[in-house]
Amino acid sequence: MSYLTPYTVIFYIFAAITVLSAAFVVFTRNVIYSAFALLFTFFGVAALYVFLSADFIAVTQVVVYVGGILVLLLFGVMFTNSIMNAKPKSDVLHIIPGTLLLLAMIGALLYTFYTTHSWMPSETMLQGSIVERIGFETMSRYVLPFEMASILLLAALIGAAFLARFDKPANHE
Repeated sequence: MSYLTPYTVIFYIFAAITVLSAAFVVFTRNVIYSAFALLFTFFGVAALYVFLSADFIAVTQVVVYVGGILVLLLFGVMFTNSIMNAKPKSDVLHIIPGTLLLLAMIGALLYTFYTTHSWMPSETMLQGSIVERIGFETMSRYVLPFEMASILLLAALIGAAFLARFDKPANHE
């Protein structure tokens, strides 16, 4: 029995792309390079969702994070006047607390890995489309939290538009 199947090799390639691009996001000083590395991180996470048979979440990852948040971040960085006149750089701070947190997370993951007795998938399979099930649950049992989230997002959008268009009075001293 061989553990190195093509499926496993492809999984490790996507996992490596995700981890390496995430490390590049954290450790690079150029904000634009960091944003483009974040693109590979988001796509790598979406590919890992596909490997988990979570196709809907993978598509949502690409649409929301790559199509929305990352593009918004890039436009925000590129169209800011102070950014256009100077090279955008960020300082990599807090290396010691970050390293301690990294070691704690690795320790927790290794503890979970070695204390879990069975990593085999469940024998029970979901019936029907997962997208259909998500839609049914969203519009039946979770309709109130869904509507509350939409009202919260609407309030945030109105607040952001108000702050962006608000003319501040000039200081006359």
